[in-house]
Amino acid sequence: MTDAGRVVFLSYASQDAEAAQKICEALRAAGVEVFLDQSALRGGDAWDQKIRREIQDCALFIPVISAHTALRHEGYFRLEWDLADQRTHMIARSRAFVVPVCLDATTEVAADVPESFKRVQWTRLAGGETPPAFVERIKRLVSPELSQEPTGTARAAARIAAAPTTSKPVPAFWRSKAVLVATIAVLVVALGCLAVNQLVLSKRGAFNPPPHSIAVLPFANMSGDKEQEYFSDGLTEELLNSLAAINGLQVAARTSAFSFKGTNTDIGTIAHKLNVGAVLEGSVRRSANTIRITAQLINAVTGFHLWSKTYDRDLGDVLKLQTEIATAVASALKVTLLGDVAAKVELGGTGNPAAFDAYLRGARAYSSIRDSKDLPAALAAYTEAIRLDPHYALAFAGRSIALSGAAGEAATPAAVREGFDKAQADARQALSLAPDLA
Repeated sequence: MTDAGRVVFLSYASQDAEAAQKICEALRAAGVEVFLDQSALRGGDAWDQKIRREIQDCALFIPVISAHTALRHEGYFRLEWDLADQRTHMIARSRAFVVPVCLDATTEVAADVPESFKRVQWTRLAGGETPPAFVERIKRLVSPELSQEPTGTARAAARIAAAPTTSKPVPAFWRSKAVLVATIAVLVVALGCLAVNQLVLSKRGAFNPPPHSIAVLPFANMSGDKEQEYFSDGLTEELLNSLAAINGLQVAARTSAFSFKGTNTDIGTIAHKLNVGAVLEGSVRRSANTIRITAQLINAVTGFHLWSKTYDRDLGDVLKLQTEIATAVASALKVTLLGDVAAKVELGGTGNPAAFDAYLRGARAYSSIRDSKDLPAALAAYTEAIRLDPHYALAFAGRSIALSGAAGEAATPAAVREGFDKAQADARQALSLAPDLA
């Protein structure tokens, strides 16, 4: 087996699994070790930590980009992309790490990828067909010999040093003058570097995030049951959506905030990376149909608490609870509340605790899929939520998205058409139930 440092990490969305497999097989046939996850996200926390380690240790990260990834605004592959993007900040610009591969004509603007993916040239591999030239390029990039080569400057210096001397001896007077000039030049460069360093440090220290900006970190699951993590994560997402509905608040994207789950990163670092002035974190403890939520809002600039509170509620009151927390956070950030906050937060939701639970299970199942075999679980959960509350607009919207994904995996044109028809019917039903829900 090759060294761990020579592993290529291949990151893809479920719809691109076949193309990713082609790329993987071509690289493996050439002796390149490839990490291609095919566990369909069923490994829990241990699996999640393994993925993080692989991205941290791999030699190259290959994100597979396509129209499918552009349409998927959520998905585990986006967390993998964010983790790779974070690692680029610790790697020299001269070293290749991210090697984006695009399967179709998707443009960089439409792709919705991290900025580091746009700083390097993309390779177009239509449908995953992998030519020998691409394989050779990857082999060179993961070759230990390549990483040991001197840089362009060092090679130039070596050539100059090795060149024969044919000029006449330089007089001692001119040699001493040249030494003086060189010394002055070194001092000027050193002073310049010192000034630049001080300027950079001062800019780093002057953290000035946008006003009323906030990130919602995944609330910790305190239920004592790992299987309940879908509930704490789902409740966090619903709370994030509630805050995003309030005019005047700037809320960091869910994918960005959730990338710090399980990392033990300090609040200040998270705030700097997400460019937010406040961070909301907390915990969820569920027991049957009652929940206890502890939430705390932290000023990311000073590190001091702005607000904290513990809520004990019946699960059926979760919509009102979301309104209470969102209103309290907005008030602590001194945001002027415009209109009926409860009407915005609770729009399209449900007061049925069993329906809410089923909806969260459906959302978790769909957001974590990488295999078409996982789609039925998401569809079944959404369908159960709709059965329990036929007026649950969010459940119809969720099932519509899942049905679209299932249609994309269908084997025949007739099945594709039927799947999209069903998805459209659910979308229309969601619109009729809550026409003002974005």
